[in-house]
Amino acid sequence: MRFGAFLGLAFLTLTACGGSGNQVAIGPDGLPLPQIYRIAPEDAAEIQIRMLDSVNSLRQAAALPPVAYDSQLNASAATHARDMAVQNRPWHFGSDGSSPLDRARRVGFSGMILGENISESYETELETLGAWMQQPDTREVILDPRARLIGFSWYQEPAGKLWWVMDIGTTAGGAPASAPAPAAPSMVARQ
Repeated sequence: MRFGAFLGLAFLTLTACGGSGNQVAIGPDGLPLPQIYRIAPEDAAEIQIRMLDSVNSLRQAAALPPVAYDSQLNASAATHARDMAVQNRPWHFGSDGSSPLDRARRVGFSGMILGENISESYETELETLGAWMQQPDTREVILDPRARLIGFSWYQEPAGKLWWVMDIGTTAGGAPASAPAPAAPSMVARQ
């Protein structure tokens, strides 16, 4: 009887070790194919908080002051994320030829734009932030000592591709922001 119980337990253990059947698809280059990171509307606030906390942790580690969300920069980032999807290319110019500064001015931002980071991916916001931190030019934008304000948004296509935009700026006089602005909801497309 003990032997039967032992065999049953061993069988269950081996079955559990056999995998769940969720195989990772491998591309022709031998690397895993990207997995779709789906963002539901109820996830928007959490993603905004996670990004702000992560950026400020990186800035704190570099002995830099924190940044706060600016609703106008969030709106500018959201507009550009959707526009990049329409253009089907990640770049800093809008389909109307607008620059990050032009887009920020259109939504009433009176401060100074210090830089913009963009990405086209299937990755999470933290994977995207990690990729930005690995590149000297995008890392420099995130760690600009003059930065006090941030705008962050995305647009997700129905098939899952994400277009991320982060705008970094400072107030008109370069003075620190008084308090973090509440995160504006980002544009999210769902099937």
